[in-house]
Amino acid sequence: MESFYTLQGEGFHQGRAAYFIRLGGCDVGCVWCDVKDSWDADKHPKQSVEEIVGKAIASCRLQVASNQKLETGNRLLTVITGGEPLLHSLDELTHQLHEAGFETNIETSGSSPLSGKWDWICLSPKKFKPPLPEILLLANELKVVIYHKQDFDWAEEYASKVSSTCKLYLQPEWDKKESVTPLIIEYIKQNPKWELSLQIHKFINVP
Repeated sequence: MESFYTLQGEGFHQGRAAYFIRLGGCDVGCVWCDVKDSWDADKHPKQSVEEIVGKAIASCRLQVASNQKLETGNRLLTVITGGEPLLHSLDELTHQLHEAGFETNIETSGSSPLSGKWDWICLSPKKFKPPLPEILLLANELKVVIYHKQDFDWAEEYASKVSSTCKLYLQPEWDKKESVTPLIIEYIKQNPKWELSLQIHKFINVP
């Protein structure tokens, strides 16, 4: 659907420079999704893996200082998102991104089988189509969007299913941030295993 170089605005990698690759296609259909244009994969032109990775290399090298190489030890973050990116096989895409020196991160609902080789898996489960059991223990980060009070119980349900090393985040749904954020703050104060995730890219006006 689109790709762009920006800052990661939420979750564990918040504030890092990141190249986003947004893939078309989604079968989850969250009512509060802010990229509904991504749902229909046929609305977006098909590109080869080589085209996608080549664009990532060109875009990032143009914007990173000449003495900053895309190499292990100084890898730029790529975030594969959607839509639901796991509707596609991501094995070759992540292989070529690693070969080019990128760090790979996926944002997924976990509702489709896992493919690809990942340095970081951000699992954001949705009630509309729950994650597959096999992805739960592989998640490095659990990010639950809070839309109303009942979502706290739902978040705890999934916190009990991920690994003990998985980072736990509660994130207010953007349109309800004024009413929901204070609830999240109080909840985290009472349950400090959780941390707050804010969509800072929306506050600072970057993609």
